[in-house]
Order: sequence, then structure tokens, then C-alpha cells
Amino acid sequence: MATENDISKISPEELHKKINKTDGFVLIDVLSNDHFNMGHLPGAKNACVFEVVFLDNVTKIVSNKDQEIVVYGSSAKSMDAVTAAEKLVRAGYKKVQALEGGLLEWLSSGFGIEGDESAMKPDLEAPISSEDKTYKIDIEQSVIEWTGRNPNTRHHGTVQLSKGEILVHHGQIGGTFEIDMKSIKNINLEGDPLQPVLVSHLMSDDFFFVDIFPKATFTITSAKQIKDATPTEPNFEVQGVFELRGIKKETAFVATAGLSTEGEVKIETHFDIDRTGWNIIYGSRRFFEHLGMHLVFDFISIQLYIVAR
Repeated sequence: MATENDISKISPEELHKKINKTDGFVLIDVLSNDHFNMGHLPGAKNACVFEVVFLDNVTKIVSNKDQEIVVYGSSAKSMDAVTAAEKLVRAGYKKVQALEGGLLEWLSSGFGIEGDESAMKPDLEAPISSEDKTYKIDIEQSVIEWTGRNPNTRHHGTVQLSKGEILVHHGQIGGTFEIDMKSIKNINLEGDPLQPVLVSHLMSDDFFFVDIFPKATFTITSAKQIKDATPTEPNFEVQGVFELRGIKKETAFVATAGLSTEGEVKIETHFDIDRTGWNIIYGSRRFFEHLGMHLVFDFISIQLYIVAR
């Protein structure tokens, strides 16, 4: 199986000479079609390596597997060209090279492209502004998903935010979110007569006791940015106080947060909580014996998606 070390490389200078000699090879840009349309190397064709039909698209460009091919991607940090070359070698293409340093190194070497050079920037997500601002939660777009489990099955559903805001002050991030516990829904039993039974049980004093505690809140006490986090990694360490069933407990998790091009703050996080810390002990083997079919695991999984403007 082809690996990165097996892939032949070509420098920008060598590729520039090949292009000028019209050397009978095929040059393939493996980035997205949108990026290709903004700018690409002279004479390049496009087949995006992120698409599942990548090999089919390459075959449309060059079907002869003895044909010399040079692929290029974004930069030395990105695995796009190497990944494309590995796929082509595994598919039987015999003469495949990858451009060292990709499009960024090509431009840094002083060579031109067809298109707009100023558009050739890394697609990094914008950080949350350090300016003093208040972002209001869009409760229609934001959602909390939950999953609970026992030895035989799992149930999952949603619960809605009722209001909230994110506060940026002197570069520090805070805020409070309020959760409408009466909005608990189950998804996996949709259409089953047991669905309303489960929801009623979750709202009862066995679990969230919503008649007495209809609201839950989470208040951010600290949100520290994680240095060098990429847009696909959590970039904040969040600490706060989660009040549920009238009990306040320190809670910490990592989250991915950033600004969209429309200026919206978008936050995603997922983590587990031990429900017994909020006196939700129904079905817990730590508190009861001889539970039989009523045993319920202590940890609840939470996935939170927030949009704020």
C-alpha cells in the first residue's frame, strides 16, 4: 500500500520548467472546485480529493494509467496532495508526483497562477472578537441533545434553551444560558406508545422534577482559548456552574467556538455529566440494590450547539 514516503515529489522550480516545456503531463488541482475557480496553477485541471468520486473525476481527466500526473494541494501543512497521490497509486496510476509545498510554496517561489492571488489564503475560522460585545442566543437555531443509557438500550432526545447571552468584556468571555426543562423531548421512540411514558418519567421527581425545577442554568466563569487549536479541534476550555434540580455544581468541558462570515458566534461541545451529582439517582447501582430492568447508567451525554448574534 502506498504511503507518504513512497510518493514522488516535485519542487515548484521543477514543475515550472515542465509547464514551460509542455512536457506531456497532466496537472491536477485537488482542492475544492470553488477554490480552483478562485485561482489555480496554469493549465491545471480540477478533481477535489475530498469528494467520494475523486477517482472517477480523475478518470474523466486522464484514463491512461501510464500517463504522467502531477497533483498539488494547498500548502506543506496540508495532506491533500499526498492523499490524492496515494489514492491514485493504489488505483493503478504508475507515474504520480506531488508538488512540494503546494500552491502556497508555488506562489512563494515567485510563480504566478490563473486567477486571484489575493484570494489564496488559509480558510481559518475567525476568532471571537476581543471587543466588548454581547451576543444574544438564537433559541430557534440552538439546541441541546441528550443521550441516556442502560445495559439494554439507549434513549436520546432534545431540550431547548429558553434564553441566554455570551458576554465579551476586556477579552474575557462569560455568559449565562437558561434551559427550559419542560421542553424535554425523546426522539428514538417516535411513534411508540412508550414515548410519552418515558418523557413523563424524565419530568418526574425520579429524574428532573420539572414541576419544582422548571429551569436549569449554566453560567460561564472562565473560557480560556486553547493555543494552536485548529478549526476541527476544540479551541476553548470552559468552566462554569451548572444548576439543575436546584443544585449548583462546577462543570468543565472543551468547546469549539468561532465567528461565522455573517458575524454569528457558533459553539459546539459534547461531554458527559454524572447525573447523581445533582441528586438524580433513579436506577443508579451506587444508591439502590436489586434494580433489575430499572438499572440506568449514571452518565448522561450532552451535545450542545449554540448560535448567537
